[in-house]
Amino acid sequence: MGDNLNDFEFERRFFCRHMPAELDDGDAPTLIVQSYYVHDGNYALRVRLMTRAARLDMTPDLDPIAVLREYRDVFREAYVTVKGPSVGGTRYEAEREIDSRIAAELMMRGGAPIIKNRYSVWLDEDGWSIDVFGGANAPLIVAEAERSGPVTNLSIPKFCVTEITDQVRFSNDGLAGRPFREWQDDFERELAANGPQFQQLFGKNRMI
Repeated sequence: MGDNLNDFEFERRFFCRHMPAELDDGDAPTLIVQSYYVHDGNYALRVRLMTRAARLDMTPDLDPIAVLREYRDVFREAYVTVKGPSVGGTRYEAEREIDSRIAAELMMRGGAPIIKNRYSVWLDEDGWSIDVFGGANAPLIVAEAERSGPVTNLSIPKFCVTEITDQVRFSNDGLAGRPFREWQDDFERELAANGPQFQQLFGKNRMI
């Protein structure tokens, strides 16, 4: 794959209960089906397929592989990615494009799949990705602000309930190994007991 000094991602992530309707511009979000072949200790090896040519509701009964079989011809973007553990909102990530047909065959032959819609929006000074999960991870919604360097002095939208940066269980590889539906009730009890939490190590937070 060669050396790439830019193979790091800098992000902060937040649990959300809903995505404001005004953030959906009516265009199809990016439909993502991906499968994890390594998801242990926050190390991950992932194959991802993406398209905007199909719009699906992210319901709890959605089967990622069944969706892939039905819509495989409209998936034209595919990537293989390796990731290291997340520390302080920074994670090693090397991503390379691969043939979408190969990616589909790999995913139908193994791995732990997840499915989601991704909405990309611009809020204040930052671009945000809002992921709405389906299948075993419904009704989870995660908002993420990503930059080319550490995400400091962030303006946080009010629909972000609590910060989940560096919480392995909320990472996509964590969700592939142990879906949200298996521990949603435990998380809700934690949130009720502890209240919302926002990192104080990344400069000044501002709610917008």
